[in-house]
Amino acid sequence: MQSVATGYGLIEGPVWDAARGLYFSDVMNGGVFLLGGDGKVSLAVAKRRGIGGMALHADGGLVLGGRDIVHVDLKSGATKVLLTSDVTPEAIGFNDLTTDAAGRIYVGSLAYRVFGGEPPRPGHLHVIDLDGSVRTISDGIMLTNGLGVSPDGKRLYHSDARGGLVRVYDVKPDGSVGPWRKFASLGENGVADGLKVAADGSVWVADAHGSRVAVFNADGGHRQDVAVPLPMVTSLCFAGGDLRDLYVVTGSRGGPSDNCGTVFRTRADVPGLALAPARVAVK
Repeated sequence: MQSVATGYGLIEGPVWDAARGLYFSDVMNGGVFLLGGDGKVSLAVAKRRGIGGMALHADGGLVLGGRDIVHVDLKSGATKVLLTSDVTPEAIGFNDLTTDAAGRIYVGSLAYRVFGGEPPRPGHLHVIDLDGSVRTISDGIMLTNGLGVSPDGKRLYHSDARGGLVRVYDVKPDGSVGPWRKFASLGENGVADGLKVAADGSVWVADAHGSRVAVFNADGGHRQDVAVPLPMVTSLCFAGGDLRDLYVVTGSRGGPSDNCGTVFRTRADVPGLALAPARVAVK
């Protein structure tokens, strides 16, 4: 594990752009940053805090989570809202998100302030369709986290950090999902955070308390752990020309300082699954 960027509060939402580099957010301190191919970090979006998930948009912009789901034009800085917390009576914001091959966006809503000491309340899972309309497709997620789609598009994986497991749903042709079932557990003390799916169908899950990325086979069996130098492992991203560069991002909890969040890079033994850009309407 090589440290390639450090000094952040809580890094989340890593997204690989083959033309530009790795985007990532700092949830606590705010901002979206770009780690370029030259190893230098630049500011891509200023100030915005609470971004737990991001995706590229086909028009060259970024889709960002937080208090609402927004599209940001990286050239002009213009922001347009795609989804607000009015989507359910309980929602107060959104955490991680992903896209499917068609360009729909799957995103989970939060029903309590995770860092505010509030008691947990269950949130929901939503899908933003290509025309910009929204459907709420599942419920009961105590702390929504990583999302990812299987290589054949037929299964959606979804971390529930407070539920102690990773869910899996069967995906229907219209993008809706069937009832969830347990896919995998990270163990008694494990906390399932961000996740990504590899080309062979394996599911790679960040353990927010465990100094590791836990790797599961497509049948849910535990394959291996990838050790990470800091305890709070929040998310990961496959990158590079062969999608075998594995970027792992961390927060500062349990580390040597309040701003020791780090982007690490190593090599994976399998390539990741390329993520399609979002294609939802930006109105």
